[in-house]
Amino acid sequence: MSSEETLTQPDPDSPPGPTETQIPPTIHYLSFNQDNTCFYAATDHGFLVFNTDPYRPLIRRDFDTGLSLLSMLFRFEVFALVGSSPSPSPSAATDSKALLWDDHASRLVGELSFRSPIRSIRLRRDTIVVTLLHKIYVYNFSDLKLLHQLETTSNPKGLCEVSQVSGPMVLVCPGLHKGSVRVENYGNKRRKFINAHSSNVTCLALTYDGRVLATASSKGTLIRVFNTLDGTLIQEVRRGVDRAEIYSLAFSPTAQWLAVSSDKGTVHVFSLKVDSVVLGDDRSSSASESPLSNQSALSSLSILKGVLPKYFSSEWSVAQFRLPEGSCYIVAFGQQKNTVIIVGMDGSYHRCQFDSVNGGQMTQLEEYNFLKPEETFSKSE
Repeated sequence: MSSEETLTQPDPDSPPGPTETQIPPTIHYLSFNQDNTCFYAATDHGFLVFNTDPYRPLIRRDFDTGLSLLSMLFRFEVFALVGSSPSPSPSAATDSKALLWDDHASRLVGELSFRSPIRSIRLRRDTIVVTLLHKIYVYNFSDLKLLHQLETTSNPKGLCEVSQVSGPMVLVCPGLHKGSVRVENYGNKRRKFINAHSSNVTCLALTYDGRVLATASSKGTLIRVFNTLDGTLIQEVRRGVDRAEIYSLAFSPTAQWLAVSSDKGTVHVFSLKVDSVVLGDDRSSSASESPLSNQSALSSLSILKGVLPKYFSSEWSVAQFRLPEGSCYIVAFGQQKNTVIIVGMDGSYHRCQFDSVNGGQMTQLEEYNFLKPEETFSKSE
């Protein structure tokens, strides 16, 4: 596609119709950017971008077609867009094309086309990673040259995460077998398969530097944390006893905390014991922020481990926040100390704070509906 080609946008000078002002857009996809400073939504009309903390609407773009997926590169005005229109003809389908959109110039600057629907897109400053049902393609950002392709087990959710620090990439995705996770380290050119769960892996999270991985399965009861360098299990925490669909996993910047959201409507925060050697940095400065020891999150019946069912000796969450069931929520850590940001497909935004000493129920600090028509968006940040 020519770099001069543009997506059709409504005339900004024409008066909005009644449906534009009264009916909020339908969200097809919702996510945070790489450093959680923004969150964005692909809608049936285009896309929306918001500042995370403090909450503030940033960008609204309406096109003549809806979007099924969206990916944002940090706070740069560069986006990967995927349309929401399937078609029997691959050339006519928009859900099998990734369009690179320069929002500052309001034009398309590149296109990647496939023969089947795109399941997810991950962006780095140097790389574009596109996930299909059974394959993952890795491209150089500057010239869209194909660098690598990987095969996976059936991956309808498009599970794939990449490290974001400068330098060689770490990529994690489902392996070729049920419950397996593949780790590609492009620095040492090593590949590792981790047998993470006995059932299908349904959610992944990777620390910013790619050294630590969190996984959840279709059971949704246990979350496991691994060292990506050698594949060893660092920690196992328990969300609950009943089966649940895990919607999102998120590490805090220092990997001191892990947040989990699910269809049960409760967001959990777990205390992690990731060694500073694994992280490759000094966590001593943040250690004092977490007087709550991991032992306090253990069941008081852990002394009977091996006698009673396993969940009695499990590590449970330190803090929780209850949300209405029925919507999909994703979670990230806020810019302020011990804060969590929760955004939902229903348009809800919650900023909460947890007590790192005593744990318990989180305190809600702010709440907004980001789909309200009166939200004011600027042309650019």
